[in-house]
Amino acid sequence: MTTTLNRPRPRVLVAVGSLVAAVLVALLPLPPTTSAAAADGGAEDSGVTQTGKKGKYDDFSDLRVTVDQTKDLRGQGVRVSWEGGAPTTPGSARGNYLQIMQCWGDDPDGPDREQCVFGAGGVLPGSSTYSRAVSSSADPAETRSDFVPFRPANGEAPTAEAFDNTYFGPLDTNEQNFNRTFANGTGEVEFEVQDGIQADYLGCGVNTAPAGSTPAPRPCWLVVVPRGTHKPTGDAVDPDNVSSTLTTSPLSATDWSQRIAFRLDFLPVDNFCPEGRAERPVTGSELAADAVSSWQPKLCSSTDTAFSYDPAGEESARIGVSSTTTDAPLLGVTVDPVTRVEGQPDVVHAPVAVSGLAIGFFIESPNRGAMPELKLTPRLVAKMLTHSYVRTVPWNNGSPTPEHVKGNPQSYFDDPEFKELNPEFAEFANDGQPSAQLSLMVPTGNSDTTRLLWNWLQSDSEARDFLSGKPDPWGMRMNSYFQGLGLDEDTSLSDFPKNDPTTVLGVGAEEATGIEDLPTYGITALDPFTDDLHDGALRTRRGNNNNKVLYDPTSVNRTELKNLPGKRTVMAVVDAVSAERYGLSTAALRNAAGQFVKPTTDTLLKGVAAMQPSPDNAGVLKPDPARAKGQAYPLTAVTYAAASVNQGATDRKAYADFIRFAAGPGQTPGLSAGELPYGYAPLPADLREQAETAADDLERGAVPDDGDDPDPDDPGGADSGGLASGGGDTAGTSSGTDAGGVSSGGESGGDNTNASASESAAGNGSASAAGAQQNVADAKTGFTPGEVLGIIRWVLLVVLFLGGAAGLAGPIMLRLSQRRTP
Repeated sequence: MTTTLNRPRPRVLVAVGSLVAAVLVALLPLPPTTSAAAADGGAEDSGVTQTGKKGKYDDFSDLRVTVDQTKDLRGQGVRVSWEGGAPTTPGSARGNYLQIMQCWGDDPDGPDREQCVFGAGGVLPGSSTYSRAVSSSADPAETRSDFVPFRPANGEAPTAEAFDNTYFGPLDTNEQNFNRTFANGTGEVEFEVQDGIQADYLGCGVNTAPAGSTPAPRPCWLVVVPRGTHKPTGDAVDPDNVSSTLTTSPLSATDWSQRIAFRLDFLPVDNFCPEGRAERPVTGSELAADAVSSWQPKLCSSTDTAFSYDPAGEESARIGVSSTTTDAPLLGVTVDPVTRVEGQPDVVHAPVAVSGLAIGFFIESPNRGAMPELKLTPRLVAKMLTHSYVRTVPWNNGSPTPEHVKGNPQSYFDDPEFKELNPEFAEFANDGQPSAQLSLMVPTGNSDTTRLLWNWLQSDSEARDFLSGKPDPWGMRMNSYFQGLGLDEDTSLSDFPKNDPTTVLGVGAEEATGIEDLPTYGITALDPFTDDLHDGALRTRRGNNNNKVLYDPTSVNRTELKNLPGKRTVMAVVDAVSAERYGLSTAALRNAAGQFVKPTTDTLLKGVAAMQPSPDNAGVLKPDPARAKGQAYPLTAVTYAAASVNQGATDRKAYADFIRFAAGPGQTPGLSAGELPYGYAPLPADLREQAETAADDLERGAVPDDGDDPDPDDPGGADSGGLASGGGDTAGTSSGTDAGGVSSGGESGGDNTNASASESAAGNGSASAAGAQQNVADAKTGFTPGEVLGIIRWVLLVVLFLGGAAGLAGPIMLRLSQRRTP
């Protein structure tokens, strides 16, 4: 009798193998995708948590404070959060809150109190709680009887008065004198740290090493002083008496002894290029300023060239590029292309950055802290830009409502459209005085990005109707002074008009007696322009728009009216990179598909993928909010490096190397010098290839011409690498797709950004040049490689599973049929 072994059949083995493979595929990790926010790794891992200690009268040993980033810092925002604290006593400065300040100091054990920025941001002048005033009568441990002077790091004389604004004042101090702890014992704020360029009296990041030795950037300190419910004398705050408050400064000896100090390490701010290096100017869009600032140190070491950057605006860049000569080399950065006039030299356009505009906000609830979310429609933004709310025009409380805004809501908080979209802001309606900071801050001057914002409004039928003078469904009308400006149809509009000529008495002036010619203020004093997008982000972070409406008989000029801590309400048009840099919340904006979208890596890349070639140059993608659908962000922009071939060979080679770095190593997201600051999206692969081709063309100095006309619908169909030839009838990407590159956030306008690695927020390395992995998105789809692999993985998973199931089904059905056969 022969025995037959039950060996597995081949089809069963294959089926089982398919199912096992499906499980393994499901478990495989994917490459990480990045967002406009900081990803994990690098300097983001430098967060530090420290615990408070028990004092003589108050116990802070359960208080745990965390600073989310302490290394590779520049002028930026850092998040300070805490838990385990006692809830803040109701009423201003009554107890259980945190005071935060920045200090300099070379001692590894931390700074002394004379090295700390504090005492200029007080909202209660004369209250020691917010000043540098100290006395032994209020604090038995105190040895001084006047004030704690501020001693600057740059060696200049210390301050001579308790309220001395020699080094810092109400408009530039970064101190936070009242941070609330909520009922659950937690709190969180964004703190602005300043480097040695913004605050030379702190000197953070300045080289302190002797000449010729290894650079040693000066560290600084973030100091938290927790305040309990006891005064240094031991007297407790009376919880039933609103007027019972803490009365001593955090710099007073007993309060200072409770401090928690965090060391902060800054990127170097000194000149990073050795003397004698050739310097070549770059000018143009503010959207590229942060990226170029980050790239400068690595460009210096890799190209032996010092590239300066002047964010003078796109139109200035286009004019400069068009007039470039061999004696005046220039690289311009622009959003809209340089239109070449017949007979002028050819111009290369190379995509270098993807970013966009944003609306950043800092709106505080007295009970909940900073509000994190906000939705805005184009019509709501149109109402803000035209000063159509009553409290956004000059008006004295108690006076009749101005005719040009009569019948309109007091503020956007009272607007039915706003309340329907943002019900969580209900507590803000009818809160505050007419002079409160409720306008939308906008930058001065003309720019391509301002035109992009107006084009977004004009692409929306509701906003367009409002700008044409039609009322909204609730009867609100545009401020009549803004009618007739063509805001609804002028697609070339590139500035923000403030057309309301109304002036009124300064706040408080009506109470003055016996004074002639009392000062008045107008709309630009109530709502001043910002210097640029970066300045708007910085003012928003500080919670103050610098308005000048308060009448002060002791001052020659009008003085600023600040919002109180816990009641700051500030909003501004900023760039996505500056918003990320200072930790601002950004509004979700409604796009052409009706979706509310924030600027992130994915939404910016989807915005690029929706763009079409510019009618003036097929090699440049034109921002088009009307095409931003799905999850595409409507205010996305691609910035291009433009350079004329009418330059010397050495200059062309240097600028070509700049472009290659920008499109290569410069696209690695990170915080270190040479990397791409967060807030940008990595340049898509096809635009990187276009940039490489444009760099080659620029270095050669001539336009390849094979006689073929480029296809206007295919920016990659020509072989000129983005050169503006003919009358702007030109080519684009080498890869033949219509998608976009990378753009950046702004640095403050006017100053050359040629010295400071600390002014950068980006990191080094790339897959092509330094071996680091880059997250490059596909421009056609807007997907990053991780997302694409994720889709492929699940498709493969389904295929393998179905294959395995089918492979097992046959033997199983055969076995069943055999059992049923007699």
